Amino acid sequence: MVGEDRLQGRMQEKCGIFGIYSANASCDVAAQAYMALYALQHRGQESCGIAVCNEGLMQYHSDIGLVPDVFCKDTLSKLGKGNMAIGHVRYSPTDQKSRSNAQPLVVRHIKGAMAIAHNGSITNSEALREKLQMEGTVFHTTNDTEIIINIITKKRIHTNTIEDAIDKAMFEIEGAYSLVIMSPSKLIAIRDPHGFRPLCMGKLQGDIVFASESCALDSIGADFVRDIKPGEIVVVDKEGCRSITTHCGKKSGMCVFEFIYFARPDSVIEGASVHTARQRAGAFLALEHPVQADIVFGVPDSGLDAALGYSRQSGIPYGVGFIKNRYIGRTFIQPTQEERDRAVRIKINTIEASIRDKRVVLIDDSIVRGTTMKRIVKLVRETGAKEVHLRISSPPFVNPCYFGTDIDSRDNLISCRMSEKEICEYLEADSLGFLAKEHVTKIAENAGCRFCDGCFTGNYPVPEPEIIPKSKYEKKIGK
Repeated sequence: MVGEDRLQGRMQEKCGIFGIYSANASCDVAAQAYMALYALQHRGQESCGIAVCNEGLMQYHSDIGLVPDVFCKDTLSKLGKGNMAIGHVRYSPTDQKSRSNAQPLVVRHIKGAMAIAHNGSITNSEALREKLQMEGTVFHTTNDTEIIINIITKKRIHTNTIEDAIDKAMFEIEGAYSLVIMSPSKLIAIRDPHGFRPLCMGKLQGDIVFASESCALDSIGADFVRDIKPGEIVVVDKEGCRSITTHCGKKSGMCVFEFIYFARPDSVIEGASVHTARQRAGAFLALEHPVQADIVFGVPDSGLDAALGYSRQSGIPYGVGFIKNRYIGRTFIQPTQEERDRAVRIKINTIEASIRDKRVVLIDDSIVRGTTMKRIVKLVRETGAKEVHLRISSPPFVNPCYFGTDIDSRDNLISCRMSEKEICEYLEADSLGFLAKEHVTKIAENAGCRFCDGCFTGNYPVPEPEIIPKSKYEKKIGK
């Protein structure tokens, strides 16, 4: 994806998480977390943070910004050495951008300190928040993570161990959550019973690490061990590593969009290569929507692998049609339509030699609201393309996502307002083809899980929850 137009035409996944437990009490775990978060930067560009535990004492730092902007050498050194660390990168909806929402969250209660990093979205968050507030809980953030940490803390007061508290809390929490939690003596990784969001475990010279994606393990030289099972609680302490499976065994529902867009191509999730899955999506597209053309290329970055798959299956030459400016972050804001149109050329530019007088097959991963794609098609036409045939490596979005993707209303989805023919005309493309619904869960060949494709089909692994309203405390008086 191009990476712009957060609410103007693209969806964003919320977070990436990382955790490390070392037998060495004076290990530079902050540096390892920093490198891992760098590898997970694609999962969130709004804020980031790292918490370090040194013999029970926790130091942490978080702020709005990209990983290299928030953490310099001095900032990392102030976190100190330790035997545990957790880290987080976050994307937030536009109404929740604040320093207070940055993670990890760190709390101190009667039985000690606790730090938490969360990826996902709690579907019963409003009910849980109201219940906690009626019991006197005071909230400092608007994110789901503070709800989770408060529920665990309440359970911890009446249990012998933090893992017992987490186990009991999971009976109350619904929705998508991959978590890393740090207590004074333990590092714990948790995945919700349906496994909506990925979480894996690795080893680094005897140290145990957890990450949202295997690419983060690669970045620090760790070896991949396995994926955390849906519903599993993995506890690491001085006694070793153990698993609690009380909540395992439910119907799995990994978000299929991890393979289409969210994850990095070099990651392996549930035994399936993301790179290969995207190529398979492109190959399916070529079979479903053949066309006579001179060149096929993808919209950077997640359209590139699908374009390669389309090219190989169709025999149409693969080319490079765009150059992406990688020095502009996603916080680059264009307040007017004219500035937004101009920003497309700042963020990506076309290669005229690849496009002029050519019949082009243009591959992208999705169309949400359509505004971004309209500008991209226009850019290709202005460069001199004879024809523009648009192919999308996912089915049309016709339903909201409740599990960590910022698609909250059918009103915002172009496929709910227009037919495929009308969308094609609106985008000013010569033809348009989406990946078939029956093929979307087949792109991740041999994956060890089932998938959630509810945003395409309406079939969710759990009953469809009500649309979650914005907190009344985040509105101006009288609104």
